[in-house]
Amino acid sequence: MKSIDCLPLVTERKSWSSCLCSLIPATSLLCVIYFIGSSYVAPENYEKAFTWGVADILQSPKVENCKSQCRPPGSEPLPEGIIRSKSNLQMRPLWGFPKKEKNSTSLFAAAVGIKQKVLVHKMVKKFLSSGFVIMLFHYDGIVDEWKDFEWNDQVIHVSAYNQTKWWFAKRFLHPDIVSEYSYIFLWDEDLGVEDFHPKKYVSIVEREGLEISQPALDPAKSEVHHQITARGRKSIVHRRIFKHSGNGTACDGHSKAPPCTGWIEMMAPVFSRAAWRCVWYMIQNDLIHAWGLDMQLGYCAQGDRTKNIGVVDAEYIVHYNRPTLGGTDEKNHSSVEGGAGNKLFLLDYEFDLYR
Repeated sequence: MKSIDCLPLVTERKSWSSCLCSLIPATSLLCVIYFIGSSYVAPENYEKAFTWGVADILQSPKVENCKSQCRPPGSEPLPEGIIRSKSNLQMRPLWGFPKKEKNSTSLFAAAVGIKQKVLVHKMVKKFLSSGFVIMLFHYDGIVDEWKDFEWNDQVIHVSAYNQTKWWFAKRFLHPDIVSEYSYIFLWDEDLGVEDFHPKKYVSIVEREGLEISQPALDPAKSEVHHQITARGRKSIVHRRIFKHSGNGTACDGHSKAPPCTGWIEMMAPVFSRAAWRCVWYMIQNDLIHAWGLDMQLGYCAQGDRTKNIGVVDAEYIVHYNRPTLGGTDEKNHSSVEGGAGNKLFLLDYEFDLYR
């Protein structure tokens, strides 16, 4: 009985297997026909579908809202083609069009006083002949007495009495205004440039990948405050110093912080476009002498400060350390702006800002 009962089941399984076997070739044939046909038809349909899909996305309210949010604040009502979010320092003639000249790629700016006009004159002539845009910040309020120089009308003059270069830079060198310039030179006025060549300097920092730099100081003629700024005669660029000290402040190949490496002095800094955008934000509105700012420049080095900050030995300058705005008169040792107490207060205040 058991064997008879099993016969229908066996018969069923055989018929089902034969049915599956007959379906497999038919299904395979249909798949082949579908894929062959889709190779001729699909590209057109896919392209149309993609185009329609992108068009729908671009026309969606979310994208329009994003466009408005990405615009500079206040420009939302304006037609898109009329918006100019950046500018430059190129001077324009009152009538007609400017002369077709090669646009400047770097900017030289310095806080100057009429007492140092001889040194400033030499700097301006050298940088102008190298195709730089020049901006002079007149901290003594004297502008007309510079008209004796032939280059006077070719530079930009900004005057504010008793203000330092950091005050001027914060207010007149906004990153969007100077974004066309690859490098920003923000120098003091008491520097000698007889052996300095701006174009060669720029080519060196570009080749070396220096985002923040300064020309080395001629140790024979300069007042050198920090060893790392002194010129090395056997190198084109140096990024660190080596010195031994018994008080635990030695600098060696393992040093990773200022003043052993990744550091420059603030008398003659040179910033790349990207570095300056960062540094500008770090300059406080009430910053005067920038004490302590130099120790924090590593934040703006666009990477490893030990590699991207350096001193250029091949192009060097002289630091005369002459008393200027807020300096000390060597004859009577009195401060121009106030007593020693005021200077100590400012020193402590600015250092505290950047700790």
